[in-house]
Order: sequence, then structure tokens, then C-alpha cells
Amino acid sequence: MSDQIKFIVDNLNKEPFRKNYNLITFDSLEPMQLLQVLNDVLAEIDPKQVVDIREEMPEQTAKRMLSLLGILKYKPPGNATDMSTFRQGLVTGSKPVIYPVLHWLLQRTSELKKRAYLARFLIKLEVPSEFLQDETVADTNKQDISAMEEEKDQLIKRVERLKKRVETVQNHQRMLKIARQLRVEKEREEFLAQQKQEQKNQLFHAVQRLQRVQNQLKIMRHAAADAKPESLMKRLEEEIKFNSYMVTEKFPKELENKKKELHFLQKVVSEPAMGHSDLLELQSKINEINTQINQLIEKKMMRNEPIEGKLSLYRQQASIISRKKEAKAEELQETKEKLASLEREVSVKTNQTRELDGTEILKGDEFKRYVSKLRSKSTVFKKKHQIIAELKAEFGLLQRTEELLKQRHENIQHQLQNTEEKRGISGYSYTQEELERVSALKSEVDEMKGRTLDDMSGMVKKLNSLVSEKKSALAPIIKELRQLRQKCQELTQECEEKKSQYDSCAAGLESNRSKLEQEVRGLREECLQEESRYHYTNCMIKSLEVQLCRATEEMRAYVSADQQGKRKAVREQYTKNIAEQENLGKKLREKQKAVRESHGPNMKQVKMWRDFEQLMECKKQCFLKQQSQTAIGQVTQEGGEDRLVL
Repeated sequence: MSDQIKFIVDNLNKEPFRKNYNLITFDSLEPMQLLQVLNDVLAEIDPKQVVDIREEMPEQTAKRMLSLLGILKYKPPGNATDMSTFRQGLVTGSKPVIYPVLHWLLQRTSELKKRAYLARFLIKLEVPSEFLQDETVADTNKQDISAMEEEKDQLIKRVERLKKRVETVQNHQRMLKIARQLRVEKEREEFLAQQKQEQKNQLFHAVQRLQRVQNQLKIMRHAAADAKPESLMKRLEEEIKFNSYMVTEKFPKELENKKKELHFLQKVVSEPAMGHSDLLELQSKINEINTQINQLIEKKMMRNEPIEGKLSLYRQQASIISRKKEAKAEELQETKEKLASLEREVSVKTNQTRELDGTEILKGDEFKRYVSKLRSKSTVFKKKHQIIAELKAEFGLLQRTEELLKQRHENIQHQLQNTEEKRGISGYSYTQEELERVSALKSEVDEMKGRTLDDMSGMVKKLNSLVSEKKSALAPIIKELRQLRQKCQELTQECEEKKSQYDSCAAGLESNRSKLEQEVRGLREECLQEESRYHYTNCMIKSLEVQLCRATEEMRAYVSADQQGKRKAVREQYTKNIAEQENLGKKLREKQKAVRESHGPNMKQVKMWRDFEQLMECKKQCFLKQQSQTAIGQVTQEGGEDRLVL
């Protein structure tokens, strides 16, 4: 019963139920809650059973569940009287009735889902009488019933033919029994294999959890070894700076780039397939847009202020610094990932070593090398961190310099414009700079065009010569490749034939090996059982022999005429002990009686002594007061009484 409940709880805690029960909480469920759990399992098999049983009458609930269990071919244990008990237990939510049903349903949930789905097409539908009055409906119903009856007759005949064919075989009953046992054992084997796989998964997760906890423990111990406030604060500041940079600068840029790529890919996917003409059209559009961009750039250079040229140097430096910063951040991230992977590999290797040897041995040379590697990595990390700090400082300085130069340039430009307006030549400096820039750009473009044409003609000649050389060199190789391809096809065909032969032979050997392993396993289990039975029988025989020996010695001592021997007998010793205990009990009862009789006078005497003690204490206090009050009066004693004389 406990194994049954454990199986039910394990399956209810999995998908798709996720009940989060344990053995105690599940066993303490109320009958209504237990019926709701059964209804949830039935609803998983047949979605039509999704009902809150609190909103349904108990008789309707029992009728609905019994009809579905009948469709699913569930057979309650017992006879007709037990069937009435089963119905009553299903109505009241009895645990001895509900537990076997849950166990049976959870063992074969997928099979029962299929059966419940097919039952809708295999169960006869009850057509109301008012609909059967229609001739078309009645004819259709009769045709369906006749078709189903013919199909049923065909199936019965087929089953009878198979039975007759089986009956002609020798020992068919024995073979049927063996086949039935084989089916049962296969189902049990599948169930055990499933349990084994689940236990393996649980063990794997437990091992992973243990490794994570051990790694965390090592990290915490290592951190606690040099846990100085200054080092901890410095480490935390470095981590905060690095994480803030990653979150505020690096990750948003990467996320934006990924979003752009995703949008572009979605746009490409949503568009229809393109042909060669479409690609040519797109290429022409790209060329036109490029020419327009170049024209716009030239117009901008003619119109805008020449700030780009003077500040390009500082912008280049700033871009170089930002690229260096990104590169160092990526290197640091890669270093951290490598460190984490190395730590995981170390933990795996240590676990493997522990499994092989049982102990973890750390040699002196290895420990020294490990420490030296850590020191080298720490020095590299400090250098990189120092470089990053210097780059950050330089970047801040350059930003400030850029801002100052921009302000200074704006002031100079404003003064120059004012001077040109006063002299009547406004725009002269801008026009002069633009003409110089355009002339310089034109000369550079002309030089580039000349160099490009020469380079292209030389490259074409080189490519033509290389193509001819490669063709001549590849001709014999291509001939050899054709022969090798034909040989490869032949070898592949031969390999496939050999592989099929090997697979068939391996399958036969595997089946024989599994049979032999099963026989050996059964014989080993039988041997272990017989061996345990043999040891148990030996122990029982030895204990009985000891008891028989003690009984024989006791009888011999009791029957013998020797008084000394009788005294040594266990019976005589127990008789003597009983007499001594009775005498002791008699004395204690007499003592108890005396204590009860003297209890009242003794308590009275104790009270008198306490009163006397209080009286003496009072006299003591009065005497002390007499000595402290000599200036007020004098205390005298006459006739055993104290008197105060003022």
C-alpha cells in the first residue's frame, strides 16, 4: 500500500498535474478533495470530465466516473457484492476504493487517452425517439447499426479462425500462458526502466546541485581567506563598474544591433522570392541611391561649417579609445568565462578523482604551479584594470578638451563672421575653405581613379594567368577524383552490406545475451534467497540448542537430591529473590505507616519552631533599634519585658 501511495504522489507531482504533495499531505486529504484529485486525473484522460465536483450532485459524479471507468475497461476487485461497495466508496470518497483507481489510471495514462478518444466513435449513440420518427434519420441509423453488426461478425469470425489455427499447435495452452506472462513481464520491464530513468535523472540533478554548492562553498572560503574590508570594497567597486558598463553601454548596443538584424531578416523573409531580373533591378536602385548620397555629401561639404575637418582628429581619438574600451571589456568577459569553465572542469576532475581513489591528493609542485598561475593571472588582471582606468581617465580628458575646443571654435567663427560683415565680405572664409577642400578632394579622386584603373588591369592579368595555371594543375587531379568517386561508391555499397550483416548478427547475439543475463540473474537471486534461508535456519538451530541446554540443566538441578545443586537452580534463586522483595516491601509499608502517624505532630512542631524563629528575629531587631535610639530614650528589661523610658 505504501508503494502504491508513493507511486501516486510521484506522478501527481509531475506534469501536467503539479500538485506538490508528499505522503503525509496526500494521505490527510478529505474525501471531497480526494474525489477532486480523481476527477482531475480523469479530466486529463478525457477533457469532457473537467468539472468542479462541489457544483455537482454526488450521484451524478459517481455515475459519470463509473461510465468513464467502464469505457476505460477498469475492473474493480471482487464480486457483485464488492461492486456495490465500490460504488458506495466512489460516492463517499473512500481511500481503499480511490487509491487503486488512481494507481491504475496513472500507470497507463497515454494508453487510456487513446482509448477515451476512440470511445466517442465506437459507442452506440442513443438517438431520441422523436428524431427516429423521421424516415431519413431512421434509415441512416439502421444502416449504421447493420454496418457495425457486420463488422462485429467479421471480427468474431476472424477471432474464431485464429483460435482454431492456434488450437492445432501443440501445447497451445502452455504457449498462450507463456505469451501472457511475457506481456506482463514486458510491461513490468517498461515500468522498471521508466523508474530507473527517473532515478538516474534525479541522481544527475542531485550531483549537479552538489557540484554547484561545492563550487559556491569553495568561492566563499577563498573569499573569506583574504576577506579584508579594503580588498572587498575594491573588488566590489570593480565589479560594479564593469557591470554598469556592460549594462549601460555594451549590452544596449548589442541588443540594438540584434534588433536591427532581426528586423532586417524578418523583412527579407516576408518578401517573396526574387529572380535574376529582380536582383538586377535592386542593384541598379542601389547604384542610384549611392550616387544621390555622394551628391548630398558634396552639397553638405559646400554649405555646412567646416567643423568636421578641425575636430576629426579628436573624434578619431575618442573612437579609438571607445573601441579599445570595448575590446578590453570583451577580453575581460572572455577571461571570466574561461575562468568559470576552468573551475567547472576542475570540479569535474576532482569528482572523478574522488570516485576513482576516494581521496583528493594535492601535490606540492602542482599546488605551487597552481599558485603561480593564479598570481600571474592576478597580475595580468591588475594590469588590464590599470590600463582600463588610464583609458577612462584619458577619455574623460579628451571629452573635456573637445568641449573646450568646440566652444573656442564657435567663438572664433562668430568673431570672423562679425568681421566679414563689417568689411562687407560675409561668407568669404567659408567659400575659400570649401574651394580648397573641393580642389584637394578632386585631386585625390583623380589620383585614386588612375591608381584604380592600373591596379584593376594588373589584377585582371594576374587572375587570368592564375586561372589557366589552376586549370592545367587540376586536370590530372580531376581524372583521379573520378576514379576515386567510382571506387568510393563501390566501397560504400560493400560497407552497407557488411553493416546490415553485422547488425543482424549483433541483434541475434544481443537477444541471446539478454536471455542468458536474465537466467543468470534469476539463478543468482534464487541462490541468495537459499543462502539467506540457510543462515537463518542455522541461527534458529543454535538459539534453540542454547535454550534446550539451559532447560536441561535447570531440570537436572531441580530434580537432583543435592541441596547445593537446588540452590543453584534458577527457580530457587527467583523464589529466594521474591521472598526477599516481599520482606523488603513489608518493612517499607511499616515505615510508611509510622511516617503517616507522626506526620501531623511533626508538622505542628515545625510550625512552632518557625514561630519561635520569627520571635527571636523580632527580639533581635528590637535590640538593634534600642542601641540606635539611646538619645530618645532608654530600654529596660523588667520581669522578662522590655520597657522604653523617655
